[in-house]
Amino acid sequence: MSAARTARDRARQELTIEIKDEARRQLATDGAHNLSLRAVARSLGMASSALYRYFPSRDDLLTALIIDAYNALGDAAEQADQGATPLERWRGVCHAVRRWAIDHRHEYALIYGTPIPGYQAPRDTVGPAVRVVWLLGQIAHAAGVEDSAIPDELRAQFDPIEAAVPTGATVRVVFAWTQLFGMVSFELFGQLVGSADPADAFFGYAVDEVAGFVGLT
Repeated sequence: MSAARTARDRARQELTIEIKDEARRQLATDGAHNLSLRAVARSLGMASSALYRYFPSRDDLLTALIIDAYNALGDAAEQADQGATPLERWRGVCHAVRRWAIDHRHEYALIYGTPIPGYQAPRDTVGPAVRVVWLLGQIAHAAGVEDSAIPDELRAQFDPIEAAVPTGATVRVVFAWTQLFGMVSFELFGQLVGSADPADAFFGYAVDEVAGFVGLT
């Protein structure tokens, strides 16, 4: 690869980062549904036609931001998976998810908040989106969580899923996944005001209760 090519690639990568950073700033002020390529270009002093060479449409830019957010969340969860026992690992991952969400509220809202009208997420987002639940499944596997009785219809729905644990355990892990993000969403979107707010004690209690349901205790 020539030096000129390397320099162009590096410049393109740097400008791509700048575009996404500016788009994240606009998410915080205007919301995802108002994200505009023209507004991003204007803020960066670029012509709209130049920005389209990086992201051909608003949806392409949204997809890039969504994948980045899922991967940042997945990175945070995996880095926190340092416990000596499955229960300690579970706690570490769940609390890391909450910390990341609190520290990145607008990015969390992008991936777990109100759907964006007219936007359909492509399959490229699926792998990054399931990183946390996959990690929870690995923790359940390490704990030796066993199968359990579930309705036939549910078993038929979950049997095709490739997972580290048996189908009944997979169902419990997915249930725990929805509970984890449900708790985080309730806290971030103000649904716990007047009850479990601040949510530290409630969240810690719920994490342990759900771990027991999965079979980690």
